[in-house]
Amino acid sequence: MRRLLVGGYRFSWFHIAAALLGGVVLLFIVAPILGMIISTPAKSLIETAAEQEVVRSIWLSVWVAMAATLVFALFCIPLAYLLARFDFPFKRLVLGIIDLPIVIPHSAAGIAVLGLIARDGLLGRLTSPLGIELVGSPAGIAIAMAFVSVPFLINAAREGFALVPERLEKAALSLGASPITIFFTVALPLAWRSVVSGLVMMFARGMSEFGAVVIVAYHPMVAPVLIFERFGAFGLKYAKPVAVLFIGVSLTVFIIMRLLSRNRSNHA
Repeated sequence: MRRLLVGGYRFSWFHIAAALLGGVVLLFIVAPILGMIISTPAKSLIETAAEQEVVRSIWLSVWVAMAATLVFALFCIPLAYLLARFDFPFKRLVLGIIDLPIVIPHSAAGIAVLGLIARDGLLGRLTSPLGIELVGSPAGIAIAMAFVSVPFLINAAREGFALVPERLEKAALSLGASPITIFFTVALPLAWRSVVSGLVMMFARGMSEFGAVVIVAYHPMVAPVLIFERFGAFGLKYAKPVAVLFIGVSLTVFIIMRLLSRNRSNHA
């Protein structure tokens, strides 16, 4: 097979064809976003960025997604560790349940969450007597975001824990370390890269969620709901600047978190 020598590496024609086909996919992803950004006048972006409604909706999306990620991480990470380390009856069923939010339509997910947090729902019955209304609140939005995004954290963390050599944990156990000490001093530091990657993906997925959130809380509006509302009421011209701003904020936050996770992983 004839190979091309490029920069010290040998590439076959198959590799070149694969690269070209991959380039088409990358263009398919980037072209719509670049087209939207290029076609949006800078003046409209500046004017939209100055609107308090837009600022509030973007900020709401960011901080609620962050809060949902941090709170549910307390439950997801230990579960991921158990799934990586132990075999137990119905484990495959548990894994299937975890992936369920990815499979079902997000509008159906929103209806399911609404049934849970409404006043006559399982969770709503507990919070309503306390004066806590989840429907139409940031807490309800956080639950909807978490519902569709927890699989990303659990699966990424589970894969990371699975790569940690069990012999290191057994050695620590033989030296008298407790299971919780082993988790925090051996397993978690070694799987940190995958855990942080899962946290980033959960945050990003939650921040961009529309289908489940719009059913649980149309108001207060997160950015995806505001984009939809402006598109339906005023058309593409008024929805596009909000979309461009939110994409910019999302990419900025995502890149920052990726950089921080990489630095933290290298340090660990």
